[in-house]
Amino acid sequence: QVQLVESGGGLVQPGGSLRVSCTASGSIIGINVMGWYRQAPGKERELVAAHTRIGTTNYADSVMGRFTISRDGADKSVYMQMNSLKPEDTAVYYCYAAGVNSPDGYLTGAYWGQGTQVTVSS
Repeated sequence: QVQLVESGGGLVQPGGSLRVSCTASGSIIGINVMGWYRQAPGKERELVAAHTRIGTTNYADSVMGRFTISRDGADKSVYMQMNSLKPEDTAVYYCYAAGVNSPDGYLTGAYWGQGTQVTVSS
């Protein structure tokens, strides 16, 4: 069983910054990919950023240059620094993990956190 817990969302003014964090727990040896999706009201969930275990990163065009994703050395936490936030960044941000290696073997599928609200408004 893999659980993801997010923290760090909140309300910020346009141009401000926030940092969201996510930590995985359970019987985990390593996680190949961790990242963030977001879903705004009335819109589909979209990939924001992803970080592989070997350090490869991927960003949505809309956040390139403003958001930075990182992981800790233990590979069980992922962070995203969000700068120059815009009202259109308002959404629920979901942490995800895929390619989980456990003592019972390689786990297929993806795991999701409960989501954290980010609101950018003056």
